[in-house]
Amino acid sequence: MEPAAKPAITEAARRAVDLRFVELIDKVRRNRPGDDLELLRRAYDFAAEQHKTQTRLSGEPFLSHPVEVAHILADMKLDVTSICAALLHDVVEDTKIPLETITEHFGADVARLVEGTTKISRLDLLAPEARQAENVRKMLLAMVNDVRVVVVKLADRLHNMRTLNYLDPAKQQRIARETLDIYAPVANRLGMGLIRGELEDLSFRYLEPESFFDVQKKLATKQKVFDKFLLEVQDSIRDKMVETGIPAEVQARVKRAYSLHLKIQKQQRVMDQVYDLLAIRVITDSIKNCYAALGVIHQMWPPLPGRFKDYIAMPRPNLYQSLHTTVIHGGQTFEVQIRTQEMHRIAEQGVAAHWKYKDGHAVSNADDQRIVWMRQLIEWVQEMQEPSEFMSTLRVDLYPEEVYTFTPKGRVVVLPRDATAIDFAYAVHTEVGHQCTGVKVNGSIVPLRHTLANGDVVEILTQKGHEPSRDWLSFVHTSRARSKIRQWINLHEREQAKDVGKRLLEKEARHAGISLKKISNEDWQRVASEYGCGRIDDLHADLGYGKWSARQVLAKASGQALPDTSEDKQPKIVDTVKRMLGMNDGAILVRGHDDLMVYRSKCCNPIPGDDVVGYVTRGRGIAVHSKTCPNVQNLMYDTERRIPVEWAGETQATFPVRLRILTEDRPGMLAAITNVISETGANIRTFESGGQDLRARIEVALDVNDRKQLERILGGVKRIPGVFDIERVYNV
Repeated sequence: MEPAAKPAITEAARRAVDLRFVELIDKVRRNRPGDDLELLRRAYDFAAEQHKTQTRLSGEPFLSHPVEVAHILADMKLDVTSICAALLHDVVEDTKIPLETITEHFGADVARLVEGTTKISRLDLLAPEARQAENVRKMLLAMVNDVRVVVVKLADRLHNMRTLNYLDPAKQQRIARETLDIYAPVANRLGMGLIRGELEDLSFRYLEPESFFDVQKKLATKQKVFDKFLLEVQDSIRDKMVETGIPAEVQARVKRAYSLHLKIQKQQRVMDQVYDLLAIRVITDSIKNCYAALGVIHQMWPPLPGRFKDYIAMPRPNLYQSLHTTVIHGGQTFEVQIRTQEMHRIAEQGVAAHWKYKDGHAVSNADDQRIVWMRQLIEWVQEMQEPSEFMSTLRVDLYPEEVYTFTPKGRVVVLPRDATAIDFAYAVHTEVGHQCTGVKVNGSIVPLRHTLANGDVVEILTQKGHEPSRDWLSFVHTSRARSKIRQWINLHEREQAKDVGKRLLEKEARHAGISLKKISNEDWQRVASEYGCGRIDDLHADLGYGKWSARQVLAKASGQALPDTSEDKQPKIVDTVKRMLGMNDGAILVRGHDDLMVYRSKCCNPIPGDDVVGYVTRGRGIAVHSKTCPNVQNLMYDTERRIPVEWAGETQATFPVRLRILTEDRPGMLAAITNVISETGANIRTFESGGQDLRARIEVALDVNDRKQLERILGGVKRIPGVFDIERVYNV
């Protein structure tokens, strides 16, 4: 958070910060005896000198921020190098001190962490997509080199979120959105449960204040009942553990606000129907006693079928381990999590719990799976040329929901939820994926698009020489499989497109009586450059994909006018088609071209303001899709047939949009929704509703002017108490 010019800092405020630093020294001495406390003192004195005239928007000395960030890291028992970097992380960014000075005074390790944290701070993670993808890529690279850089940055972001109330609303929204979209998922992937949870709740408070306070109000009304119930359950478990001789610490919690909000939205349940709203944590001394404690719990209360998860035998990719079971007592369900002390430390601190300090240098376990997933992700994204592909891959890999499957020999293959047999094949090996002709799951033949479940034993049947199919892109789920299939298709289809392009030129040349042999390579290269192609082969491929007119290309290369009036008539045809689509002339532009037929795809009906992309169809012009259209996701991997398009000018037309809304089934809900829509000026064409189990499903067809109007509707409806979810429905 940037320092601001404020009145002079009072002596009392300085003393308060000095006292916090004394507390920091005591904390580090307790947690890491033997660490270099003198280095820590020098870092504090240096930071105090550089920030001495700066204050925060709250009026506190700016130095209070790095000291609080250092406390967060000290609570995680990180090494002095990391804590020094926390104290100094704003010096390079907010003062005129060069990085070389940090190296000279505090060593290369501290300087490297300060530099990495500063670089991440300068990234605009909510910038337009092309820059955003590159920025997040840089952030991931920084994590691979030294994950402490990101741990320091997460602590920095956490303290800034705790003091976000001093910023103006626009900055609060931007910082909270960036935190929820990027930093909280990264904390989750690194296994840092405590930081992730607080980041999510703080972001939720600023992004959806009405929903946040609605959840808080619902929890507050039942807090006394919850506290009484949890206290009773805790005492019962403690007594039973003592009776059976199992050493155990017993804790209780009520589900966090943001996590509860997501579950209510996702499962369309009311709060009382959330199984893990209340949870008990049993922390014991060994894995053996974890399973023994599970047996005791199941003797005390009946478990709910299908609610047991063994994350000890099969840890999550971020190395989280626990036994989870849901039981019922007195009509109230609650979750029980059972783990060892070490598992508990890893669940809360994640990767920070794995850092060791040896010979003055921080090192991590070379086999640390948290680092492995980042290296794999970067390896895969290096094969991607489109920022949109990278971001979609990132979202999949930052929000893992795992399925554990097995090869016939017992090797565990961890895949995202909804992964298919083809995903499994490519996870085993690229050639196994390419040559896959069939699959057996648990001994039975199933389709290639079969969705895998936990515990499935998967046998891939292959045939040498078999080739992957474009259809596979419509159902594979992992970035690795999609990337490998797309690579193969692009390589082989490009060769076919080049042949088609050459034949199209030969056909036009025959009609015009022109000999292609008389056109020099220099002329072909000149024309290729005019069309943005680096080589003549690239021009042939573009012609084969239908991006350009073979007649126009031949005319430019030969220098002869080709007698045909059909192309002169095309703009009029284009105008007619646009009028039939209800759009003003020029509502969508194809960059660099004004003579191509353009139409909005009916599957997604993009509206002005949507991010759109053009796809060259065979013989039907340019189909314009919304980038989020489900149909276009597979088409977009065919990079040769994409073409940039954009909205231009304004249109007086309205555009049809369908919305699906899931709500509580209560009186007044329909009136509240129609009022929100009417206030925006949108026209309601149809309105249908139905409900069961205290929930209602509402379908609305609207006519809107543009995306801004649609977003006002979505935001307004989402803020209505009792609305679980609202989504735009595509005609697919």
